[in-house]
Amino acid sequence: MVFKCQEDSFLKEFKTKVVSCEKIKGGFNVVLEDTVLFPEGGGQPSDHGRVNDRLVKSVIRKGAQAVHFIEDETESPPFTVGEEVSQSVDWDRRFDHMQQHSGQHLITAIFDREFQLNTKSWWLGTDSSYIVLDAKDVTREQVERVEKICNQLIIDCTPVGVKVYEPNDPALQSDVTRATRGLPEDVTGPLRVVTIEGVESNMCCGTHVRNLGQLQAVKLLSVEKAKNKCLVHFLVGGRVLRKLSECYEREVQFNSLLNGGPLAHVDLIKKLQATVRGTQRVAKKLSTELAAAEAERLNKLQENPPKYVFLHRCDGPDSDFVNTFLRLSKLPESFIFLTNGDTDSNGKGQMVLLGKQEDIAKLGPEMCSLLEGKGNGKGTRFNAKVNKLKNVGLCEKLVQSHFSEEGLAEK
Repeated sequence: MVFKCQEDSFLKEFKTKVVSCEKIKGGFNVVLEDTVLFPEGGGQPSDHGRVNDRLVKSVIRKGAQAVHFIEDETESPPFTVGEEVSQSVDWDRRFDHMQQHSGQHLITAIFDREFQLNTKSWWLGTDSSYIVLDAKDVTREQVERVEKICNQLIIDCTPVGVKVYEPNDPALQSDVTRATRGLPEDVTGPLRVVTIEGVESNMCCGTHVRNLGQLQAVKLLSVEKAKNKCLVHFLVGGRVLRKLSECYEREVQFNSLLNGGPLAHVDLIKKLQATVRGTQRVAKKLSTELAAAEAERLNKLQENPPKYVFLHRCDGPDSDFVNTFLRLSKLPESFIFLTNGDTDSNGKGQMVLLGKQEDIAKLGPEMCSLLEGKGNGKGTRFNAKVNKLKNVGLCEKLVQSHFSEEGLAEK
């Protein structure tokens, strides 16, 4: 069956009658005599819209019928069989899908005509779409040529027509209409053929524009290589304009942040990256030197080592401070509680404990729990990634209490 939405893709409202209204989990499946709401198929998502005042956000095709899902937790059917209802389409969504779908036909046809690259499938996403080409590689020159040809055909307002044929019509066997890309296998009855004048004809169940001028523009974004195929991402029409607005808004912000115009952005960012790398090298050197100095200071206490040592840093979990300190530290009799995290990490970082095996076994799991961490201990060392460094003070009290009780036990 060819639905009303396929007869006239620009029809926004339509009156029809209810065939059935079946209760299912979460709502009702409603079948109408005909529909202006496109059911998902051929790579195109379903329309959104309304039946009377009831919202429809899903339409699927089952054979010759379109099933509209209406969310409703009540048991009372929203419609009765034979009741006349009014349908309306979410036009912004519909027209966007029409632009993307017709644009896909155009892009697919030009890749095929110019470079004999066949489209295996396509995907219409919420932000961008892509076609899957049967190719190991697509060059930048090929992409630019296809985009240029597509946009010239748009400038020329190339007509797009739809004809309906019976399955046994000899015209379907002609060279012009032999391709069947995107046609669902269970389609029965009359068949629709979408023709871009002078470019291609294809069977298709989707909604389309009347001429390519209504696409406004095509922009091919990128080529993503996969195993024996290439995904060509693209935008059409309103999505091109939205992307341009987003890019311009970011450009304005960059102008302020970088203190320079668009033409200087790349050079300014490269200079900024070089400065950051230089700063990171200096910070790494200073962190290593500080760790060495701290270890040397504590090593001087070997003759009368402290029971415990607390050392907390905010150099970031990737700094060399921890490893350098642990490598140079020579206080085997002391319990060392060491943490390191980012100042802006909301308490995330790392914890390292060094000490006697029995102290590690007792204190390690408890301290790890207080800091909401995940780790393990083996012998004289306990390592953990933690998420609540603000509880370091509680851990220090736990250590102090442990060794205070230990001293009392010895007496």
